[in-house]
Amino acid sequence: MRKVWYRTAITEAMNEEMERDENVFVIGEDVDISGGVFKITRGLVERFGKKRVRGTPISESAFVGLAAGAAMTGLRPIVEIMYMDFSLVAMDQIINQAASLAYMSGCEVSIPLVIRGMIGVGSREAAQHSRQFESWFVNTPGIKVVMPSTAYDAKGLLKSAIRDNNPVLFLENRMLYLNKEEVPDGEWIVPIGEGDIKRKGKDITIVATSNAVHKSLEAARRLEGSVDVEVIDPRTLDPFDVEMVLASCRKTGNLLVVQEAAPKASFGAEIVRCVTAEGFDLLENPPVVLGALDVPVPFSPVLEDACIPQADDIVCSVKEVLRRGD
Repeated sequence: MRKVWYRTAITEAMNEEMERDENVFVIGEDVDISGGVFKITRGLVERFGKKRVRGTPISESAFVGLAAGAAMTGLRPIVEIMYMDFSLVAMDQIINQAASLAYMSGCEVSIPLVIRGMIGVGSREAAQHSRQFESWFVNTPGIKVVMPSTAYDAKGLLKSAIRDNNPVLFLENRMLYLNKEEVPDGEWIVPIGEGDIKRKGKDITIVATSNAVHKSLEAARRLEGSVDVEVIDPRTLDPFDVEMVLASCRKTGNLLVVQEAAPKASFGAEIVRCVTAEGFDLLENPPVVLGALDVPVPFSPVLEDACIPQADDIVCSVKEVLRRGD
């Protein structure tokens, strides 16, 4: 075992897959010799050359469209969008083109395209750099959505995404980039579509995504001795491992979903829909979605923290769910 940063795990995955398959190339914003602001692509230009590692102007619609076209020819592009907020400029290329072309061609072409995008709140970058758009893409047929919370999952899922023959949106939380975690030596793959139980428990199930997983684990530690919390990380939002969540709810009888996006029309709301549709009789109490306040993310540190669920809020929500059964 060795300890690596979350961001290093992503870099390793790209290095290994580019070495494995010469059709893999990297294009996008913040891609240069220095590795960009977040150092994710550091070393790739020197190792693989400018033909396969290409920085672009701030032109999301252009380089995402280029990558979708390249994928149709059999290449395997990895696109870096510096902040997922900027993906809105390329929504036509992502939604109408990349996500739709395999179906519209009668599966005559495949689109093995990975779009890496940075998400996250807590770094005081205000509304235009802190949006959480995962539910928009989950609502789009034809594209897979991956959101890892650990270095192990980040590396294993990115390798799976690069090898997948479908468009994959890979969402990286910038607040996790410098999390250092133990990972095994050698190669591993995390299959797309399989969730992970991060902590076993018997009283309540928390399904959390991205950085909310770590906050939920902290809340679970604080509740030790009074409430036994099970924490599930879906890891992949689409396809979603609903069977894992149903099995957990069968054991605990209670469900709390925690996310850093606002609850309205969100992925958290979709989890509740799936569980109540397929396992309504498993729940002893109404499920709850804990998310951000329904406002643009503030720049003020105090206000930003107040708008986003923290470990204290999760503790209170756990007690609220269980209190309903008293």
